[in-house]
Amino acid sequence: MTVVLDGESLSPEDVAAVARDDAQLEIDEAARERLRESRARVEDVIESGEAVYGLNTGFGELVDERIPPEEIEQLQTNLLRSHAAGAGRELEREEVRAMMVARINALVTGYSGIRETVVDHLVAICNEGVHPVIRSRGSLGASGDLAPLAHMSLVLIGEGEAIVEGSNEEGGERCSGDDALAEIGLEPLSLKPKEGLALINGTQLTAGLAALAVVDGERLVRGADAAGALTIETSLGTTATAARAIHEARPHAGQLESAREVRRLTAGSEIVEAHRNCDRVQDAYSLRCLPQVHGAVRDALGHLRDAVSTELNSATDNPLVFAGDRVDDRASGTDRAAILSGGNFHGAPLALRLEYARLALTDLAAISERRIDRLLNPNLQEPHLPPFLAADSGVESGYMIAQYTAAALLNELRSIGAASADNTPVSGGQEDHVSMSGQSALNTRRAVENATQVVAAELVCGAQAADYVDDAFETDEPLSLGVGTSAVYDLIREVVPSLEADRPVHTDVDRVATLLERGLLDETIERATDDSPSIDDD
Repeated sequence: MTVVLDGESLSPEDVAAVARDDAQLEIDEAARERLRESRARVEDVIESGEAVYGLNTGFGELVDERIPPEEIEQLQTNLLRSHAAGAGRELEREEVRAMMVARINALVTGYSGIRETVVDHLVAICNEGVHPVIRSRGSLGASGDLAPLAHMSLVLIGEGEAIVEGSNEEGGERCSGDDALAEIGLEPLSLKPKEGLALINGTQLTAGLAALAVVDGERLVRGADAAGALTIETSLGTTATAARAIHEARPHAGQLESAREVRRLTAGSEIVEAHRNCDRVQDAYSLRCLPQVHGAVRDALGHLRDAVSTELNSATDNPLVFAGDRVDDRASGTDRAAILSGGNFHGAPLALRLEYARLALTDLAAISERRIDRLLNPNLQEPHLPPFLAADSGVESGYMIAQYTAAALLNELRSIGAASADNTPVSGGQEDHVSMSGQSALNTRRAVENATQVVAAELVCGAQAADYVDDAFETDEPLSLGVGTSAVYDLIREVVPSLEADRPVHTDVDRVATLLERGLLDETIERATDDSPSIDDD
């Protein structure tokens, strides 16, 4: 697969393809022309001798320091060195690649004044499997993700460290930036005016991680719909609460979609039909309100998707370079080139929506954990289900501790603070309001990971509960699940056998979590429901 970067059309799915599937990068020719025009404007301003931030002045609080012409290139190198001040764990391979593709696409919007060769070096190291070693903490989300991007950019000048893939049997060798470039036949760059700042002044750690969170989060909600539908069936709940009429009376987009998913998954269910006229009046909220809660999570992730899609195709460094006739005379520059300082590096548009998405994913985990408890808890579960779904309750504990772990994961999510609500002025007070968007993105990634484990535990328990459903009815033949939930059950049973005696539970949950993370559950449901009966007639 090839992803063509044009500064206009990069999607979260494209980022995931580069990050996880090693899609190759190409630069659109029109984008290359924009790069050349932008660099020519920078050169025009340099020749004019005017003092312009980012070209021939210091940075941050040192903005008033004029840099002599003979030291401008050293200024750019020093900027990368001094800003590579990260801490904490190193970013994972997919996180590094997501950040790199996001940064390249931001540069080819044509407002950064960077040379084409710098972009080509970034494309080459991404395509050739050279991954800079980047520390995950240190960004304040203004002026962008400075420290992580500085660690990334050091490799371009032959400094820092990188993992070069394919250089040994384990898939990668850690080496210096200089050696990493040599492995793929590149020379270290000598940065020109504006280029160091253009490389590190942006939101691409935040945007890259947020893109992955959108893709994973949306897939997880679909998995949660499947888990919830399976729980409704196996606990003898009603699918009438997913009826179109209810949700058209309150037509939130996500709610309508989750209700539709429940109808699609349970279409043709003999289990639902077998107790259609039972004497239960209402189900518990965790079953009855699935469309409303899951739908709200869908809407929150859609809100984040909108921001990420915009951010991935935006110029987020400072200052920005424009044609001379594009702006008024308040800009620095010449008749042909205008340099404007602003705040597009500020991560607030992503940070606030990331917090919203994190809270929504926490609630998704919360409702899933409550459904797990209803399947396991002898004080809540239906009479046909054995306590904790154990084959020999008392001697065996079954899936009892799966709910403990779900509760622990949920507690961790509830204990995460709102990073974007914090502010610590830096750079001598010049940068006196920051977004903390990088930490918001890391927290949202953790929310996806924890919620995935909780939903996987519900799927495991739902499949086990399905093995006992026939005990609730006096029938000669087993009753079928819905067309979608039946396919879900079969897929789970391919990797998790029925629980006939106690065994380590984590293996079961991890295997199903892998089905969620790799999109295999999604694919299975789509195949199974392609020819399912109409779900638009209640």
